[in-house]
Amino acid sequence: MSLPFKTLIKIERGNHLPMYVQIANELIKLIRGGKLTPGAFLPGTREMADLLAIHRKTIINAYEDLSVQGWIESLPRKGYRVVSDLPVIKPRSFQPKNNYPATSISPEELLHLPAFTRPGMVNDYQPGALIVDDGFPDINLTPYDFFLQQYRQQLNSGILYTLNFQKEEGGLLSLRTATSSFLNQTRGLNITHEQVAITRGAQMAIYLAAALLIKPGDRIIVSEPSYFMANQIFQQLGAVIHRVPVDEEGMDTNALEELLKTGTFKLIYVIPHHHHPTTVTMSTARRIQLLTLIKEYQLWAIEDDYDYDFHYRNSPILPLASADHDGRILYIGSYTKLLGPSFRIGYLVAGVQIIEQAIRYRRLMDIRGDFMMESALAALIDNGELSRHINRSKKIYAARLDKTTELLTSSNIPVSFHKPQGGMALWLRFDPQYPLANLLTNASANNLHLYGTAYFEGYNTNYNSLRFGFASLQEQQMEQAVSILAASLKKK
Repeated sequence: MSLPFKTLIKIERGNHLPMYVQIANELIKLIRGGKLTPGAFLPGTREMADLLAIHRKTIINAYEDLSVQGWIESLPRKGYRVVSDLPVIKPRSFQPKNNYPATSISPEELLHLPAFTRPGMVNDYQPGALIVDDGFPDINLTPYDFFLQQYRQQLNSGILYTLNFQKEEGGLLSLRTATSSFLNQTRGLNITHEQVAITRGAQMAIYLAAALLIKPGDRIIVSEPSYFMANQIFQQLGAVIHRVPVDEEGMDTNALEELLKTGTFKLIYVIPHHHHPTTVTMSTARRIQLLTLIKEYQLWAIEDDYDYDFHYRNSPILPLASADHDGRILYIGSYTKLLGPSFRIGYLVAGVQIIEQAIRYRRLMDIRGDFMMESALAALIDNGELSRHINRSKKIYAARLDKTTELLTSSNIPVSFHKPQGGMALWLRFDPQYPLANLLTNASANNLHLYGTAYFEGYNTNYNSLRFGFASLQEQQMEQAVSILAASLKKK
């Protein structure tokens, strides 16, 4: 029995969105809501055009858009049907949903970070230079047209005058609300805008969370290796850092438990989904053990949810923050990894009192964010364009991951790596007889700039390892990069 599409599909002819996009959005809602089930056929393009009283070309464009996003598929001589493996990720939960009880916390003073340099870094690039980054998105896929449209509307409507007098230091209410809805739908959180603070990227969110929790002399725990810029923050705040090793299942929670038995610790910093720098995903068993230890030892935890939306092999495990944790997990994420490095917008999720303190502390360094960008981003989320962008990008990045691993494997480069479940980078471990410092310098001389996080030696380990971003390079560029990489390897 056919659905009453004429009634179910709402089209606003005065809407700024093209009609085919509105139709595609309405059909996605029907699929998400279960009215259109996997395997169900849609009316033919002529029939649907007649039902909605619009041009057939509009329906064709809507169906093609849905097909590109992976919601429907075209069967020769049969028509369009909803795919059985929907692009909607249904994460696997391992704990009940969270809550964030009120917690009293006071901010600390702002501190400074030291400068950072490394072998092979240059300021001026030669024509045709190739840059392999730390794992950033391809800005060619970013929906810039949508942002330009939103900016133009803001400039023409006079809303900028209103925004000038906004005092929403924790971010525009529209973006805080859109972010809470986005996280509830995709991460299994159970939050409102009051538990969200908007920041200028995840880096600011890490700093705010750490500054609120750490006092000089506090003992904290990080993985080894770990995100080095977070470690610099902890050191500058006066923390005493203890390290727990990482293997193919993420942080070793048995080693963590043994460490916790040795004394009192204030905080643990974890990157469970796509660990930085190693890209490994923490197993479900270890996540459960980690949650148990957080409760048992009354630890604060900063969960850096790195690259959550780009998971390729299977459904991602929900964040630790989606579990019952008595409000002791501060959750951090970023839109930068979805849209590009120029979109410096992140978020911090925590209990209301912590968020209030974080906003006051942020005010010391940045009174408010970029309201024009925040307003445009809120619209991007609300109308479904961000979800469309994620679905499109995920297909492309998965193919680029496959191609990059294929190139590295067939090149006979003396390097080892595991193929990650998601993210936008590989963790390459080079044979010690090929020093990484030499490789970076040689590659730069050959017009290949390897700007992924590099680990040389430390803590009784010769890492000789590098993050190798694959998402931002097209196939031909990656072929060239791997070729130069192979030519740049020289023994001691």
